[in-house]
Amino acid sequence: MSSGEAMEVDEPVPAQGEAMDTSEEEEDIADLEAALEEASKLSEAGSSEGASKVLSTMLQDEQKTGPKAIQVKERAVYDLTRSYCASKQYTSVADFLTGATGKVFLSQITKAKTAKVVRQVLDIVCDAAPDQLAMQESVARSIIAWTVSEKRSFLRQRVEAKLAGILYHQEKYTASLEMCDLLLSELKKLDDKQLLVETHLLESKINFALRNVPKAKAALTASRTAAGAIYVAPSLQAEIDSMSGTIHTEEGDYNTAHSYFLEAFEQLDQMNAMAQATKALKYMMLCKILDSLRAALQLSSSGNVGIKTSKAEVDLSGMISGKQGVKYAGEEIDAMTAIANASANRDLKEFEAVLAQYPQQLQEDLLVKHHLHVLKEQLLESNLIRIIEPYSCVELEHIALLIDMPLETVEKKLSQMILDDKFQGILDQGKGHLIVYEDTEKDRAMEKGLQVIANIDTVVTSLFERSKALRTMMI
Repeated sequence: MSSGEAMEVDEPVPAQGEAMDTSEEEEDIADLEAALEEASKLSEAGSSEGASKVLSTMLQDEQKTGPKAIQVKERAVYDLTRSYCASKQYTSVADFLTGATGKVFLSQITKAKTAKVVRQVLDIVCDAAPDQLAMQESVARSIIAWTVSEKRSFLRQRVEAKLAGILYHQEKYTASLEMCDLLLSELKKLDDKQLLVETHLLESKINFALRNVPKAKAALTASRTAAGAIYVAPSLQAEIDSMSGTIHTEEGDYNTAHSYFLEAFEQLDQMNAMAQATKALKYMMLCKILDSLRAALQLSSSGNVGIKTSKAEVDLSGMISGKQGVKYAGEEIDAMTAIANASANRDLKEFEAVLAQYPQQLQEDLLVKHHLHVLKEQLLESNLIRIIEPYSCVELEHIALLIDMPLETVEKKLSQMILDDKFQGILDQGKGHLIVYEDTEKDRAMEKGLQVIANIDTVVTSLFERSKALRTMMI
C-alpha cells in the first residue's frame, strides 16, 4: 500500500506539465498579431517597404517561441516574401532566408518545418514572377548554397529538384539533365519514392524535349514504377498521364494517347485546374484529328486518290458539347475545331489560314506544333498525289497552279516524295516536267538473289577471319 501511496504522490508531476502546456498555449501574442495586421494594411495601401520593415522586426523576436507564435511568424514569412515580390526585390528573399533575420526564425522551428517553409517561399517567388526564370534560378542557387553550408541534405535535394525544373523551362536541357542524374543517384540510395517520381518525370520531359523518345519512355516507366509504391497526388498523377499520352502520340499510337489524356483531363477537371485541363482537352482533340485522318491519308498515298474525307470522320462534337463545351470554350478549343474542319476538307489554304489566325494557340505548344506540321505535310502529299494521278507527264507549273502554291515549294516536295518512294517518277527540270511511272511489281527473284549474295559475303568474310587466326597460331 505504501508503494501505491507513493505512486499517487508522484502523479502531480504530469499535471504540472499540463499546466505548463496551458501556459504556453495562453502565450500573449497580441503584439505579433497586431504587427501582422499592420503589415497587411500597409501592403494594401501600396507601402511594400513599410510592410517589409514591420514583418522583419517581428521575425527577429526571440522571446515568443510557442506554437501559436510560430504559426503567426510563419504567416509573416510568407507575407514578407509576397511583399518583397510585390516590390520586385527578389534577391532580398534569398538574403532574408539565409541571413540573420531568417536564422532567428528558422532556429525556433524543426528541420522538417524549415524544409516546408523554404519550399513554400520558393514556390511563392516562382508564382509571383513565372516569366523571370533567371531570377528564379538565382534565388534557388542561393538557397542551395545555404542548405549545403547548414548540411541540410533533405532540403537541398528538394530545392535542387526545383532548380532542375527551372532550368528545364529555361531550355537549358543539358544542365537540367545533369542535375537530375546527380539527384537520382542520391535518391536511389535513400529510396525517397516521392522525389524519385517527380525527378524521373522531369527527366522524361527533358529527354522528350531533346527528341530522345526511348530514354524519355524509360524515365517515364521508372516514374510510374516508383509511383505505384506510394500515394501520388492527383496533380502529379495527371502530369504522369499527360506525359504518357505525349509519348504515345509521338509513337503514333493515337488511341492509347487519347485515353491517357482523358485520364489526365478528368483529374484536372475535378481539381478545377482550368488551364491544365484545357491543355489536356486540346491534346485529346489533336489525337482524335490525327487518328481519324491517318487512314484516309494513307489510302491516298497508296494510290486510292481523289477520296475526300467527310466531316463525320473528324467529329469532335462529343468532346466540346454539353458542360465541357461551356466550361472550356475559348480560343484554344476554337483553334482545334478549325483545324479539324480544315483537315476534313483536306484544304491546305484553309489549314494555313487557321495556323495564321491562331498562332499563339497552335504554334507555341511544341507537341501541337510538331504534329500539325506533320499533318500539313501529309495533306500536301495527299493532294499532290491526287493531282498527278491521271497523268504520265505533267508540267510542274500546272501542278503549282492547281494546288495554288509556289513552284519552288511544289518542285521540292515532289523530289522529296520521289526519294521517299511515295510514287515512281522523275523530274525533268530542263523542260519543267514531272514524268510519272506506273507502279510495277517488285522482282522477287532479284531481291532473293541479292540476299543470297550478301549472306555468302558474310560467310566468306567469317571463314577468312578464322583462317587468318589459324595461320597466326601455327606461326
